Amino acid sequence: MTDKEPLDTPAASKETEGAEAEAQKPHKGVYLLPNLFTTGALFSGFYAVVASMNGQFEAAAMAIFVSMLFDGLDGRVARMTNTQSPFGAEYDSLADMVSFGVAPAIVAFTWALDDLGKLGWFAAFLYVAGTALRLARFNTQIGSVDKRYFVGLPSPAAAAAVAGLIWMSTVFEIEPDDISYLVALYVALAGVLMVSNVLYYSFKDVDLKGKVPFLILSAIVLGIAVISISPALFLWLLVVVYACSGPFLWVVRRKKHLSK
Repeated sequence: MTDKEPLDTPAASKETEGAEAEAQKPHKGVYLLPNLFTTGALFSGFYAVVASMNGQFEAAAMAIFVSMLFDGLDGRVARMTNTQSPFGAEYDSLADMVSFGVAPAIVAFTWALDDLGKLGWFAAFLYVAGTALRLARFNTQIGSVDKRYFVGLPSPAAAAAVAGLIWMSTVFEIEPDDISYLVALYVALAGVLMVSNVLYYSFKDVDLKGKVPFLILSAIVLGIAVISISPALFLWLLVVVYACSGPFLWVVRRKKHLSK
């Protein structure tokens, strides 16, 4: 017998189990850079709510668009810096619920739906519920659907559609009382489109690093120039066209399927 302890002794087993348990412990730190952008999106959504409560509807609508900008950057920054994490994904979803679910609904309700009573409440709640269901479905479908398409209208696009209408109406001095019923229908429809099975192009297969024809670059420059003429109007029209593209392409596919 040697004086060395065999590897299968209880002491050695405890040391091995302790090392494995230590290796399996979750890291307590979080990545700073992508979560800063997510925090910026969350703050913009919160600011939109506060601004609408103070009657500053143009600032509230613009804040939702700023939130969209931050939301588009956090994921890209995480992928570029290889700092993706489960915490970041959960934090992003919660921030999206505030910025693209609660904030647009409250801004729209304060702006035009408050005087409609229960109808206004119903339209605003339908939008919030649609956002929550849309985000939950998106999180459960990651990796199981074609990344080229979104199933249902993305919540940032729905928020932009609502915020764009408010921004445009404020700039052109359209009284919300004159269109309150149309706003209720519009907001409710945005919520329904989010939970629909209509496919929307995601633009995720666009190679931003690759070369493009000069004509495409010229078209992008022209588009930016047109938007700069009246950002409120043309950004809203751009989002509305995207929101309508899903049902339009669904009808086209349906006709092709029936004609076969």
